[in-house]
Amino acid sequence: MKPMLTRGLAAACLALCANAFAQEYPARQVQVVIPFSAGSASDVMGRLVLDRVAAAMGARFVIDNRPAAGGNVGTAAVTKAAPDGYTLLLSSSGPLAANRTLYPNLGYDPERDLAPIALFASLPNIIVVSAKLPVTTVAELIAHVRGRANVPYGSVGNGSSQHLAGAYFEQIAGVQMTHVPYKVTSQMVSDLVSGEVPVSFQLLPNVIGPVKGGQVRPLAVAAARRLPALPEVPTASEVGVRGYESAAWFAFLAPRGTPRPIIDRLQREIGAALGDAALRARFAELGAEPLAATPEETARFIAAETAKWREIITRAGIKLDP
Repeated sequence: MKPMLTRGLAAACLALCANAFAQEYPARQVQVVIPFSAGSASDVMGRLVLDRVAAAMGARFVIDNRPAAGGNVGTAAVTKAAPDGYTLLLSSSGPLAANRTLYPNLGYDPERDLAPIALFASLPNIIVVSAKLPVTTVAELIAHVRGRANVPYGSVGNGSSQHLAGAYFEQIAGVQMTHVPYKVTSQMVSDLVSGEVPVSFQLLPNVIGPVKGGQVRPLAVAAARRLPALPEVPTASEVGVRGYESAAWFAFLAPRGTPRPIIDRLQREIGAALGDAALRARFAELGAEPLAATPEETARFIAAETAKWREIITRAGIKLDP
C-alpha cells in the first residue's frame, strides 16, 4: 500500500503544482504569432478577442505578425518555441489544414507539433459577382459559366480559402473556370468591380464596401446559415448547391507540451471573451461566426477539415511550391 500511496500523493502534488502554476500564469507578457499581415481577417478578429482576454487576465499579449508562404513560416516558428505558454499561435484553415496537401513539405505537422487551445471564429466565403455581370442568382451564374469558355474568378492568392472555394464550387456545380490570383486584395476588388474578373468567392470584409455600394452582387453564402450582416442573401444549399460550405476559420494553439492547466485556462478566457455582446456584434459585422470550442473539439475539427480539403485539392490537382 505504501508505494501506491506514495504515487498517489506525488500525482496529487503534481496536479496542485500545475494548477497553481496556471493561476499564476502569465507572469510576463505573452507573444502571439499571427502568420498573416496586420489588418488581415485573422489579425483583426484575433485582436478583438485578445483585447478582452488580456483585460480579464490582467496580462499583456503582444502580437507578432509574420506573413510568408501562406502562413507556414509563422506557424512553423511557434512549433519550435518553448512550450511554456509564453508563445502562442493564432492560425487559420490554410496553415493548419489545407496547406498540408498544397505544399510538399511544410516543415511542421500541426497535429504532432501543436496543442489546440480553442477554435474561435469562422468566416464563410460568399459567391459574389460584379454588378456589371448580367447574373443575379447562382443558377444564372452556372448557366453563364457553362455557356462560355474561361470565365475568370479572382482570389487573394494561390491556395487561399477563396481559391479553394472556387475550385470546390467548380467540382460541386460541374463547371470550369479560370483562376486569377492576386497579390494585392485592393487590385482584386477593383477588377471585380470593373467586371474585368467578374466572379469571386470572397470573405465579407474584403468586399463589404462595394457590396454596400451596389457594385458587387452577393449571390449565396457558403455556410449552413445565412449571415446576419447579409440577411437577404441565401445559403448555397437554399439555392440548390447542396453541401457547398467553405470558410476561413481561426484558432489559438500552443507548442506541443504546453502544460494542460495553461491550455485550459486560456480556453476558458477565450470562451468568456466570445460571450461578450459587443464582440459578437463586431464579428457579425465582419460576417464571422464566433465558435467556442474545447481543445479536443478543435483537434477533431482540424482533422476533419484536413481530410475534406485534401480530397478537394487532390481532385483539382492544385500544388504549390514550398
